[in-house]
Amino acid sequence: MTTSPRITLAATPHEPAIELPAIGQGTWFMGEGLAPRADEVRALRQGLDLGQTLIDTAEMYGDGGAEEVVGEALHGRRDDAFLVSKVYPWNAGRDSAIAACERSLQRLGTDHLDLYLLHWPGGIPLDETLDAFERLREAGKIRRFGVSNFDIDDMQALSATPGGSDCAVNQVLYHLGSRGIEHSLRPWQRDHGMPLMAYCPLAQAGRLRRRLLDHPEVTALADERGLTSAQLLLAWAIRPLDGKRDVIAIPKAVQPQHVRDNAALLETTLDNEALDRLDAAFPATGRKEPLDIV
Repeated sequence: MTTSPRITLAATPHEPAIELPAIGQGTWFMGEGLAPRADEVRALRQGLDLGQTLIDTAEMYGDGGAEEVVGEALHGRRDDAFLVSKVYPWNAGRDSAIAACERSLQRLGTDHLDLYLLHWPGGIPLDETLDAFERLREAGKIRRFGVSNFDIDDMQALSATPGGSDCAVNQVLYHLGSRGIEHSLRPWQRDHGMPLMAYCPLAQAGRLRRRLLDHPEVTALADERGLTSAQLLLAWAIRPLDGKRDVIAIPKAVQPQHVRDNAALLETTLDNEALDRLDAAFPATGRKEPLDIV
């Protein structure tokens, strides 16, 4: 198993601090027949073997199909994984979130989630969702809660809601071609000791979707350092700032070589020259932008 850079989730009143690898496993589009189910299951198990212990999924992915794939992959080895799932915002009511979580647990074949996220802001008041999350925690169904696709104003509103300060993470779209969160959202989260989870780290989707894998500067830098373009982009996403890591990237991989490439990246840190060249090719905007989402 590789020795990976670690990201710390802060202690809560009920859970101790925990360290997680900076590269996890995403499951968006799994369980939809785009790849053989056996291959998806094998890939997740391979990732676990190689130290990618965080697995992220959602009730939305494949209408629960991805959760079923994850459940099969974790059969007999649930304790090897830090398991994350998400609830639709319209299922995030005081009672509906309880029912949604129970359905996810059934598909996943487990009795608890390590982290349960509100998938994006919705019309149900935050205090209702937080009440449901607390009831789920008290029942042992979830260990921690977090959010996804929350911009800075959403995070400030959450923080001002009773219980909201226990939020563990915010999962957002983040890649080299979409750096808007660096203006205010990421600094706010760093100030509050809250890591980011980066989805679509290879620029697969979003309003600012760009073809980065074959960009000349990306391919040149990757070749010079013996990396694939995907590895370079992931290494950039999880790069430390001021010596501190605060991003967990969750790429999806099904092909065995891609899983191995992601795991090998856990031992890679980009040098300053590479970071400077990438900044020159893909500069941060320096201003607040609307949150990029899928």
